[in-house]
Amino acid sequence: MRWILFLVCLWPTAASANDWDALDQPGAVAIMRHALAPGTGDPADFELGDCSTQRNLSEDGRQQARSVGDAFRKRGIVFDRIFASQWCRTRETAELLALRPVVEMPALNSFFGDYSTQQSQTQATKALIEKQQGRVLLVSHQVNISALAGQATRSGEVLIIRAGTEGMEVMGSILIQP
Repeated sequence: MRWILFLVCLWPTAASANDWDALDQPGAVAIMRHALAPGTGDPADFELGDCSTQRNLSEDGRQQARSVGDAFRKRGIVFDRIFASQWCRTRETAELLALRPVVEMPALNSFFGDYSTQQSQTQATKALIEKQQGRVLLVSHQVNISALAGQATRSGEVLIIRAGTEGMEVMGSILIQP
C-alpha cells in the first residue's frame, strides 16, 4: 500500500518532466546540473585547472551529456549563449552537448567546499541571468542550482527558470537518461 501511495505522490513530478515548452516562455533560462560524475564533492588535492585532481564525468555521464545535446537538436532548440562553471565536469558536460562554444563563468563554480561564497555567487548568477537576452543555458552544480532556484536537481537535469518578483521561478524540468 505504501508503494502505491509513493507512486501516486510522484505522478505530478513525472508528468511535468521534460517540459520543453517552458523554454519558449518569456525570460526562460535553462540551467543544467553537470552530467553523471560518481562521488560527492572533490578530492582534497583538488586544483581548478587540473582535471586529474577533480571528480569527473563517467562514461555514462559523457553519454548523458551527448544525449541531452541530441534531444535539444532534435527539437530545433538553439542557444544564443552557453555558460559553464570552471570545473572540468561542468565544462565537459557543456562541450559534449555540442550546441555552441562554451564560456566559463566563475559565478557558476561549485561552492560545496566553501559555503562562504554562496550568497555572492548566487547574486552574480542572478545578475548574469537578468542581463541576458535570447536563449541561454547555464551548466553548474547541485549546490548552486539549489541556492538559485530553491530546488534540487539530478545529474544531467535541466531546470527551466526565470527571474520573478519573489526570486527565481522554476517553470519546468528536462531529464534525459544516459
